[in-house]
Amino acid sequence: MPEIQTRLTVANDIPHLIALDHSISSESVWQLELRREVVGQVTAAFREVRLPRSITVNFPHDPRALANEWTRKSMLQTALADGVPVGYICALEREPSSVAWVTDFVVGASNRRQGVGSALLASAQNWAISRAHRHLILEMQSKNIPTIRLAQKFGYEFCGYNDHYYLTQDVTLFFGKALR
Repeated sequence: MPEIQTRLTVANDIPHLIALDHSISSESVWQLELRREVVGQVTAAFREVRLPRSITVNFPHDPRALANEWTRKSMLQTALADGVPVGYICALEREPSSVAWVTDFVVGASNRRQGVGSALLASAQNWAISRAHRHLILEMQSKNIPTIRLAQKFGYEFCGYNDHYYLTQDVTLFFGKALR
C-alpha cells in the first residue's frame, strides 16, 4: 500500500481532484420508509437493503463546478499517495455554530480500501478540533454504503436525513460525532 499523506489543497491539486472518478459502486442502500399510522404523526425508518446487483452511484454534485464551490468552503484537504493527489475532503463552518459539516468526501476509485478515506477523515477531525468545533457532521447519499460504513467505523452516529437535499433528489444521510 502506498504511503498516504494529507495536507491543505494547493492550486496544482485542483485538476487532479476534479479528474478523480467521483462515482461509487454499491451493493446495498439505506432505504427510507415513511409511515403515517396516526394523523399528524410520521415515522421514518431506515434499513440497509441488499440490491439484486451492484449499482453505480454518481456524485451528487457537478464535478465541473467543484472548483468554484470549493472557494466557498472553510477547509479543503487533499490526500496524496506517493505524492499524487488521490482524494479530498472539504468542510464548511457555519458561524457561530460549534459544528463543522463535511460536504464533499472523495477517494479516487483506484485508491479505495487503502486507508485514504480514513486518513482524510482523521485529518478533517483534527482540523475541526483545532478550530474549536465540538461536532463534525458528515453528509452522504443513502446509496453510499462505503462512506456510511467508514463513518460508523469512526464512531459517527446517524443523526438525520433530508430527502430533497441534493439536485439528484437522492436521500441524504447525516452522521455526527462529538469531538470532545
